[in-house]
Amino acid sequence: MFLRLENLFAKLNYFIAQSDPLPHHNAIMVLFEILESGSRADLKSDLLQELERQRQTLSGLQGNPAIDARRLQQTIDEIAAAAHALGAVSGRLGQHLRENEWLMMIRGRSSIPGGVCEFDLPSYHAWQHENTEKRRSQLLEWAKPMLPLAHAIRILLEILRNTGARRTEQANSGSFTQPLAGKQYQLARLSIPADLACVPEVSANKYMVWIRFNQLNDYQDAKTRPCEANFEFSLQLCNF
Repeated sequence: MFLRLENLFAKLNYFIAQSDPLPHHNAIMVLFEILESGSRADLKSDLLQELERQRQTLSGLQGNPAIDARRLQQTIDEIAAAAHALGAVSGRLGQHLRENEWLMMIRGRSSIPGGVCEFDLPSYHAWQHENTEKRRSQLLEWAKPMLPLAHAIRILLEILRNTGARRTEQANSGSFTQPLAGKQYQLARLSIPADLACVPEVSANKYMVWIRFNQLNDYQDAKTRPCEANFEFSLQLCNF
């Protein structure tokens, strides 16, 4: 869920930064995706609990001579600020969007193929022909109450991605396995040679992680063929 929301917020920022009406239409569609993805009742509480857990963990490292005290304090302060901002969001995340009848009208029509054409939603067509800065200002206004969610997710994923050592591993005939010895991980990060034309398929349980590399097809057939090459790749297993 965190990775999906991170991806959606990156798209939102990109589309808002553009000038043309079509990217700004895409920004609204992404806002609806964020609204749908972030509507879980326990998402906010889960984020707050994890932020507090990370704050306490890092606070326990204060005074350790092997750690940069200034950077550590900056991270602790950033976590505290993110938790405060997220906790200050009243009601359900995205409630302000649900209360905007005009946006909900667009959301309802957007589920119909071609349903937001100018003859279906003339007021939306008119909005798309407002000047760029007016459209962007409104998009930023609609996005602003969601930003504490984006900030909290960014901090937690940054902490998670900085755990674990990146190691060079060997795939034999496009396959790799590693015992986990019962240790739990939340994230696996892989980097493979760009010219390999393979994509990884990862499976895991508490005992083992399996990575099977498959050859890219012509993007018409969902079936893939195993990659038979032997090659090196980097793997990082991350856990809080």
